[in-house]
Amino acid sequence: MHRRPIAALFLLPVLAAGTGRAADLPRQPVLDLEAARGVLSAAEAEARKQGWRGAIAVSDAGGALLALGRLDGAGPASSEIAAGKARTAAMFRRPSGAFEDAINGGRQAAVTSGFVMMAGGLPLVVEGQVVGAIGVSAETPQHDVAIAEAGRAALPR
Repeated sequence: MHRRPIAALFLLPVLAAGTGRAADLPRQPVLDLEAARGVLSAAEAEARKQGWRGAIAVSDAGGALLALGRLDGAGPASSEIAAGKARTAAMFRRPSGAFEDAINGGRQAAVTSGFVMMAGGLPLVVEGQVVGAIGVSAETPQHDVAIAEAGRAALPR
């Protein structure tokens, strides 16, 4: 019995496509650290301007944390909550408050998802693609959203 190397078996479908190379994949903008810091900085500036304390998190498109800031006087739990809101908004490609609305509207099963279901997480969109998210945990849900919107507005489109 003749054995082929495993790598050769995996390459056969690619080579069989006729071009001898992998198919061209679509390109997507990526949120880099510099842009994440810009979003964070703008959000922090809004919170300070308003005199609000809290934490602000910026994640990549998959929900992994890129930047985090906790303003003086903010509670330690706010950092975890802000990061969770960013992760939720990134992974579901929608504001985290949509889940709070669903739960308040009777969709009780949403609480079992393991994500943060509170207002204050917003997707960050560039060229129609979600590139990350911002999550804020401040003093009220309205403050959270206002701070997150200020951060999102600083993102280069």
